[in-house]
Amino acid sequence: MVANYYTFLSFILFLFLFRSLPISDAVVPANETFHYVNQGDFGTFESEYAPTYRPLPPFTFPFQLCFYNTTPNAYTLALRMGTRRDQTVMRWVWEANRGKPIRENATFSLLSNGNLVLADANGRIAWQTNTANKGVVGFAILSDGNIVLRDSKGKFVWQSFDSPTDTLLVGQTLSVRGGPFKLVSRESVTNNINGVYSFVIEPKRFALYYKNNMRYWSSTFPELTRQNVTIINATLVIQETEYEENYFHALRCNLQNGQFFEFPSLDLGQIRYNSSLSYLRLGIDGNLRLFTYRANVRGNAWSLLYTLFDRRVNENGMVFEDECQLPNRCGKFGLCEDSQCVGCPKPNGVFAWSKDCDTKSPGCKAGGFTYYVLKGVDHFTVKYTTGTRPEKRSDCESKCTKDCKCMGYFYHTDKSRCWIANELKTLTRVANSTHLAYIKTPNK
Repeated sequence: MVANYYTFLSFILFLFLFRSLPISDAVVPANETFHYVNQGDFGTFESEYAPTYRPLPPFTFPFQLCFYNTTPNAYTLALRMGTRRDQTVMRWVWEANRGKPIRENATFSLLSNGNLVLADANGRIAWQTNTANKGVVGFAILSDGNIVLRDSKGKFVWQSFDSPTDTLLVGQTLSVRGGPFKLVSRESVTNNINGVYSFVIEPKRFALYYKNNMRYWSSTFPELTRQNVTIINATLVIQETEYEENYFHALRCNLQNGQFFEFPSLDLGQIRYNSSLSYLRLGIDGNLRLFTYRANVRGNAWSLLYTLFDRRVNENGMVFEDECQLPNRCGKFGLCEDSQCVGCPKPNGVFAWSKDCDTKSPGCKAGGFTYYVLKGVDHFTVKYTTGTRPEKRSDCESKCTKDCKCMGYFYHTDKSRCWIANELKTLTRVANSTHLAYIKTPNK
């Protein structure tokens, strides 16, 4: 009797423990799973980067998943925006496996355990959501372009909005803590790997970087000059105004320790066609642009609404952001003015600029190089960074001389500021003659 009593208690305890365990390994219904193979005929309509592509069944107007490639047998799984009816170039607004291409006969599958997997034919996994046994019961492309995996209560277990590449859609967010915190440019039209530019949200600003550490632009928000006030996140939204139908796109920030009514934002131009089908793109050239889409038209469906570095002038005649701020505007080496490449500055004078304009490596041998000076010239990092100050010009030069990677230094004599440059790229002509550039050149 005693043994039976303890057996009964053990059984009751087992049931209690079993019922108290979270049940997270829900099985995806068979009609919600899928398995698509990268094979068959290519699509015939024009798409961004002029690729070959294979459209997949998942489609929610105007978004469709596709396999595409710009180099033979190196495919990306991506979300395409646009329709056949508009007869304009369709754009790629999200990618799963940048830098990890798949091949012919690769597969894209939603497994019964809830994991979304992109794998080559040999089984190598190129990308996955890591959502196995987390309660996923279904997959969807939402009307805003967000790709989601839902649980039985409709909650998102995974969403593509949490993993952008170079593009933000309306409603998508960048976050200072926890991410995603940046966009990264594509290297080139043909090579789909991470490029050299990044757009980053930071506690006190938005910033653009060349090669992660050379800042060539940043925002300024008066609200963030106060102590302890920082950005939490920023969302691409359609911002309302007091004027009817005068709405505009904005990358709007939420603040920590700010006033409840404060929403500093980067304004991205008045909307057209009352369309929320728009996206912000960090381009291959490092420029920020916002495109908006007019659905259900034939031709001219896309409009370029905003460009950060442009030749725009406001009503007071002030240029917004000159294209000379773009690091590669004038290639490997060139002098830029009013958005134009105007010269190739050599030791013996300024010559006509061409794409072949470059500098020679000075090497590391002591006494193997000298400097030549350019007056009224800034590096692309100067405008949005402070340099080191106060510092004597001789000390600035000594830093560059001792650094084998240094290609030259930039010095403001009026404020005793110094910038060291490991890459020269685009130099900007400025009116202030106290802004000097000292360029290393090897001795003959």
